[in-house]
Amino acid sequence: MFLILLTYFMGVVMTKLSRDYLVKRIFSDLKNYPYGFSRSGDFSISESKALAQHGCIIAALVDGQIEPQTIEDEGMLAAAFGSKEPEGVTEKAWVKYQKRINRPKLGSVYGNHCSTSVNDAGNINEQEDIEVEIE
Repeated sequence: MFLILLTYFMGVVMTKLSRDYLVKRIFSDLKNYPYGFSRSGDFSISESKALAQHGCIIAALVDGQIEPQTIEDEGMLAAAFGSKEPEGVTEKAWVKYQKRINRPKLGSVYGNHCSTSVNDAGNINEQEDIEVEIE
């Protein structure tokens, strides 16, 4: 019985600690923005501050790690999922951040799709094997 109560108590404390921890933690995305949001040129100063300050809590809300507890949390969650228009700087910055990291990547200099060839009749054939005779 004691073990069950201790496990329950630790779960409640860990949930509160994790939310408190997320509120205090600075959000950063080292994969997409290795030098920070403010140095990327994608965000204004106010947007980069809003992302750094509130990004962890929004990411946890979107991932379902924590439940929305305030009206602001529900508003941020609705804006993140696109069910309402983003209103504040934080919501607009998060939507802009998501658009930036989920945009399609450009191909390399050498291309990223199948090669095409033109036969003698002028038709374009993709992935046609070309036979080369070496004498």
